[in-house]
Amino acid sequence: MLDAVVVGSGPNGLTAAITLAEAGLRVLVLEANAVPGGGARTEERTLPGVRHDVCSAVHPFGVASPAFTAMNLEEHALRWAHPEIPFAHPLDGGRAAAVTRDIEETCERLGGDGQAWRRTVGWVVRHWEESVRLSMSPPLQALRRPMTGGGFGWRALRSAAMLVRHFRTVEGRAAIAGLAAHAAVPLTTIASAGVAISLGASAHTVGWPVAVGGSGAITEALIGKLHSLGGEIRVGTRVERWSDIPEAALVILDAAPETAVRIAGDRMSSWRRRRYRSLPRGPGVFKIDVAVDGPIPWSNEDCRRAGTLHLGGTYEEIAESERTVADGGHPARPFVIAAQPAMADPTRAPSGTHVLWAYCRVPHGSTADMTAAIVGQVERFAPGFESRIMALSARAAGDLEKENANLVGGDITGGTLSLRGLFARPTLVRPYRAARGVYLCSASTPPGAGVHGMCGWHAAHVALKDSRPTVNCEL
Repeated sequence: MLDAVVVGSGPNGLTAAITLAEAGLRVLVLEANAVPGGGARTEERTLPGVRHDVCSAVHPFGVASPAFTAMNLEEHALRWAHPEIPFAHPLDGGRAAAVTRDIEETCERLGGDGQAWRRTVGWVVRHWEESVRLSMSPPLQALRRPMTGGGFGWRALRSAAMLVRHFRTVEGRAAIAGLAAHAAVPLTTIASAGVAISLGASAHTVGWPVAVGGSGAITEALIGKLHSLGGEIRVGTRVERWSDIPEAALVILDAAPETAVRIAGDRMSSWRRRRYRSLPRGPGVFKIDVAVDGPIPWSNEDCRRAGTLHLGGTYEEIAESERTVADGGHPARPFVIAAQPAMADPTRAPSGTHVLWAYCRVPHGSTADMTAAIVGQVERFAPGFESRIMALSARAAGDLEKENANLVGGDITGGTLSLRGLFARPTLVRPYRAARGVYLCSASTPPGAGVHGMCGWHAAHVALKDSRPTVNCEL
């Protein structure tokens, strides 16, 4: 009999498997698709030799992850590449807010908003180690560190609309909006400020790197680590019901809560089944991958050197776009998160060809084609971009779910980041325990979305503690 079975081979599932294998357990990972990795995969989606990240692309919390650091994935050929500028936010007229690795340089660039950036984002920079551990831990662990937890919480548990009141310039306000909009909620939502200041601080501490060769290199490193510990992965093995899982003492599901109920519902309490089914879902996304003839012709020079671009214009424009999506609409000028990974990693495409990765929010489960709207936003800040498109691949929200069952309705955040979505994800108490001997480790558990493996790390440690009460599993 196996010691443990992990269902799903995304970064969280693989991290859980590695953590169990390091504890001496015999582990099998089951993956429905022919290729492991979940959202951390890289494929040729447009032209031969042009490699596009299927879902995740830029990894500030991957390089900051305590789980990945502990695994020493560099021994398995994982390399990070940093762009010259972590991210930039272009504005009309060739202006832009650019955030560099150096916080003092960034404050100087922001002019009249430099002091506001230093007071908000700078506080997290000064307390980075403690803050990142809190943000990557289950919510109740903050109670064990009241000083840091209180300082971080006071700044984070506000809306972006409240945070931006401290900023006066168009550039500073736009930078906050672009960061906060990663939360995929209206900018008036409580805790959207926490997303802004955490992501902003990461640019000054760990950076916003890409994995050399693509996000699939993270998966390859995790698989290499698992194999070195004797773990096994079986692809093309879909788990529809409990009987599809080989007998094991522990089962960890890297799956959406709805899927967990379908697979293990008869082992779960009725209360937990209801909580899993009622987890609020976030909006979907519409994504494009583009092969570009030459560099993207951004009007602003800083944008040409940035790895990530926030395309949406002013704070007010972005706030309206996010509100429109939350109300079930499709904005004419959507907020777009874009990356040009070849700026840091030239292995992504043949010489002379560049890669654009971009997406915008759409209502949950939307079937609308937002290709023209996304291309229009790029063209707005990079005139001539459209004429340089060599090939383009588009994915609607439903397409993303077909490729990865965890992306329900195209939701890449594992559930909306409302108050419940932040603190009861999917439950406040025992968020990783689905049933006796059954655990959940997907992005629908703390700390949520992102390629960092921490959901799997926490779930595996809880499983080990349950089976071996004397094991010290503190973060």
